[in-house]
Amino acid sequence: MNSAASSRDPLALELCALSKTFKLGGGMLHKSRTLKAVNDVSLRVPRGQVMGLVGESGCGKSTLAKVLLGLTPPSAGDVLINGKAIVNANQKALARHIQPIFQDPYSSLNPRQRIEQIVGLPLRIHAMGTAKEQAAKVDEMLELVGLPKRAAQQYPGQMSGGQRQRVAIARALIMRPDLVICDEPTSALDVSVQAQILNLLLDLKDEFGLTYLFISHDLAVVEHLADRIAVMYLGRIVEEGTREQIFSAPRHPYTQALLASALTPEPGLGVPDIGLGAGQPDPTQPPSGCAFHPRCPIAQPECAQQAPALSPIAQSAGPGTSQGTSQGTSQGNPTRVACHFA
Repeated sequence: MNSAASSRDPLALELCALSKTFKLGGGMLHKSRTLKAVNDVSLRVPRGQVMGLVGESGCGKSTLAKVLLGLTPPSAGDVLINGKAIVNANQKALARHIQPIFQDPYSSLNPRQRIEQIVGLPLRIHAMGTAKEQAAKVDEMLELVGLPKRAAQQYPGQMSGGQRQRVAIARALIMRPDLVICDEPTSALDVSVQAQILNLLLDLKDEFGLTYLFISHDLAVVEHLADRIAVMYLGRIVEEGTREQIFSAPRHPYTQALLASALTPEPGLGVPDIGLGAGQPDPTQPPSGCAFHPRCPIAQPECAQQAPALSPIAQSAGPGTSQGTSQGTSQGNPTRVACHFA
């Protein structure tokens, strides 16, 4: 992965039939079980865009993030960043192109280090500049995320949750990565602070030309931030489309149920009935055919017999249109859906 590849390739991230399988349990008295946490996932994220990834807990979102960060190897498929495969890539080199922002700002920062040490650690690991240059870069980054210069001498325990998350953002962006994995980065914060952090992320994306994979349970947050949205169920992508397509005209019954589950601010309405009936199946024993069919309100006999294929990623058409660019994504790639009746 190099700067030349970065400037030529319109895709910051491409997943090609990516899968991750775990073996659970096993021994003298018990058979091992297979868990397909990520199952044949293909996605393209154009440079400078935000891809939202949504789904219930246990659907495979965080496992997918770990594969992208190189924390666990994929069982099959490829991950390309700037057009270069990252499997077997040098982890130190990979860290210059992809960085995470984690969910909990209280546990993701070392409480025994000052903020200047935390934010500047990537620069020291990668030997980027002199000590004086590194200190100046830390001060600049803290200012960009809305923290005063004096914050460099503080410890995480002296800060609020919102301030800590700003520190985590500064640490993730100080090397100007191409791709940032945001794994529920605002769910541990108060609602008023959430809005500040989300707006900060959008401002920094525009300023640095960043690309985000934004993982969240909060549909309102995803609607505010994402350009495109992928909906995940039991390790598979069941629908993907633009923000407008997903929120205005969702096609998959699971996507429709997720949107129906959003609570309204009106008092007295209570928790909506989303009509899914049974709970999420055991992911080690997924249903035959379409994995969603036991909960689906429009399921037919064929749904239990044959799994619907997700529509292929469309190719951009016309001269001068690069495959995977914003134009190709919004026009050449309509909603992709895995449903027999959508």
